[in-house]
Amino acid sequence: MPHSPLLLQLVVILATARLCGLLLRHLGQPPVIGEMAAGIVLGPIVLGSVFPQFHATLFSADSLPALSSLSMLGLVLFMFIVGLELRAPEGVRAQLRSAGWVGILSVLAPMALGICIAPWLHPAMAPAGVGFWPFALFMAAAMSITAFPIMARILKERGMTHTRIGQLSLSAAAIADVFAWIMLALVVALIGSGEGFAGFARTTLGLVVLCGVMFAAVRPLFAWLLRRHAADGQPSGMVLAALLVGVFASAATTQWLHLHPVFGAFLFGACLPRDDRLLRAMIERVEHLAIIVLMPIFFALAGLNTTADAFVGAGLGALALIMLAAVLGKVLGGAAGARIGGFGWRDSFAVGSLMNARALMELIVIKVGLDAGLIGQELFTLLLVMAIATTVMTGPLLTLFSGKRGQAASPAQNGLPD
Repeated sequence: MPHSPLLLQLVVILATARLCGLLLRHLGQPPVIGEMAAGIVLGPIVLGSVFPQFHATLFSADSLPALSSLSMLGLVLFMFIVGLELRAPEGVRAQLRSAGWVGILSVLAPMALGICIAPWLHPAMAPAGVGFWPFALFMAAAMSITAFPIMARILKERGMTHTRIGQLSLSAAAIADVFAWIMLALVVALIGSGEGFAGFARTTLGLVVLCGVMFAAVRPLFAWLLRRHAADGQPSGMVLAALLVGVFASAATTQWLHLHPVFGAFLFGACLPRDDRLLRAMIERVEHLAIIVLMPIFFALAGLNTTADAFVGAGLGALALIMLAAVLGKVLGGAAGARIGGFGWRDSFAVGSLMNARALMELIVIKVGLDAGLIGQELFTLLLVMAIATTVMTGPLLTLFSGKRGQAASPAQNGLPD
């Protein structure tokens, strides 16, 4: 029987991810940041540099397809939960105008800055054959992402979920991410079909039709199914199977449309009825598996795509440009939106700081760009560093601008386990 390194790979990946997550949690950061950093540790920059022979054997090229399949499964399930989780927070109508301003400006400002820095990045970091505008539009989309799930967890851990700042930020992040994901889907469609404008038009039309089918037919169908067979919010095995079939079918459809499968998974989750009991059941049955077992594999594969060459020569200057555009766009754009909505300056900058959290959602976006051939390994590495750095600075900035309200609540106060 031929030897397969898959089980050893899983041991190394999961152990490294959990250890890094615990370390970052001890430092007051979301554990997912440590798990993302674990990908860099397992990549060529750290493990490959310190133990090159072991790294080459553990992550040999012929062993990666199995990990890639598990990674894709984790991504699809995670994005399904993100779509299911996306909802208007309580009291959103009372501040819909403010949330709209924050959401729109925290997307437009980083998008504009992403396009502004593209002329400096494109000549050196765009893959051969990628035109300026597809590259620039991808940079615009990559700059504009906010990690809605991470923001929700940061607010919960600090006891700020039901504050004005928390409610405004969650509402604005939902609006911002919808715009940003639409933008990303259009950019991927522009290059993914490989058939020019005609292919782009067909992909875009297919996406519009899919959205119509999802909300006009699939949503009422599953609403009926859940009312009839999961009235208590606890789907049976058959209903859970139907939900997973829907997730994978939607993901396969967007893949067929030359889009990444995560778009379909997110869309299916977003079209389901908003039911907190169903969400809790899906988190217990699906998200825990995806987050604890499958997503660390995604982080590890992402780490394998990093390269130390990104920091050579003009790389550090490019990183500085990216960080400047990312932070200024989100913080100032979000703060301006909150200020227009009637919030004070300190609260406005607290909101802008929360909008700057990118974390895992940014990693998914840049992996989509890498898979689509829009960026290469050097730029992927720099954007990954930006995703980690902007999320790490969210907590300290929030504490700076919101004072005692931004201090982390104790586990006894917020109901979270130690």
